[in-house]
Amino acid sequence: MRSLFGVETESLIIKSDVSIDPSRSPFVKEQIEIMYEGDTMNDILKQVEDIVLNDSTFKVIFVKINDLSPDDKISYGDRRIIERDLGIHIEGEADVHNPDHVFGVVTLGGRWYFGKYRLNEAVWFLHMKKPRNYSIALGTRLARAAANIAVPNPQGVKAIDPCCGIGTVLVEALSMGIDIVGRDYNPQIVQGARANIAHFGYVGEVTYGDIADVTEMYDVAILDMPYNLFSSTTPEEQLSLLKHTRRFASKVVIITIETIDDMIQEAGFTIIDRCVAKKRSFTRQVIVCN
Repeated sequence: MRSLFGVETESLIIKSDVSIDPSRSPFVKEQIEIMYEGDTMNDILKQVEDIVLNDSTFKVIFVKINDLSPDDKISYGDRRIIERDLGIHIEGEADVHNPDHVFGVVTLGGRWYFGKYRLNEAVWFLHMKKPRNYSIALGTRLARAAANIAVPNPQGVKAIDPCCGIGTVLVEALSMGIDIVGRDYNPQIVQGARANIAHFGYVGEVTYGDIADVTEMYDVAILDMPYNLFSSTTPEEQLSLLKHTRRFASKVVIITIETIDDMIQEAGFTIIDRCVAKKRSFTRQVIVCN
């Protein structure tokens, strides 16, 4: 089933050939799993007559998307009329307060789309209030995005965060059903990561120890490099982290505040994709390697 996504930060629509849980993303606000599409609203009205809900209740939502072209914009009154007309053509009982099924309709690029509507519950937002935290920890939103990039499909994938800190990546990954373990060389930080995971009701393994002692193999690692701005980590130590990660993971998502391309390549990785995440004047690079 194809999907339409409304992206919260940029009001962007993305088409996909697969159904994706919108709650995995810290950016996707809502989703329509497309059932019907057409050139006009009348095309949609004819198609929804095939829906038979029997004793189930339903609700129709016109999905408002920002930054659309003038041709795609629909007034508030017209949106309510469209919702009502669709409801009349669907065989079932309408319930605007507690429906069994929620459908969404939207127009984009001169075409109309209708399907199952899903709202992102934004569980990541709750994770921002951790009992253990510190100022330079990776942001919750970026951590969730990194976990998504590293493990787009959790089935059968084993992941590791070998420098997990207070567990921001671990919490996000575990909340999405990713099989991930954490490790850190600071025993107090390890206790903090365990406390954060338990606080949100997740179960995950966090061990104390050096990255050099990791012997098990993993499909992917998420490596948030220690920051020279706040630590005494030397370039030699950073290279050692990368080389050890290469030893036990076939893929890695690296998060760094500085350009370390030569170091990544020296460790034996090939850079396949990258982006930059900015927070005011602070910039992080997210680099995907295999």
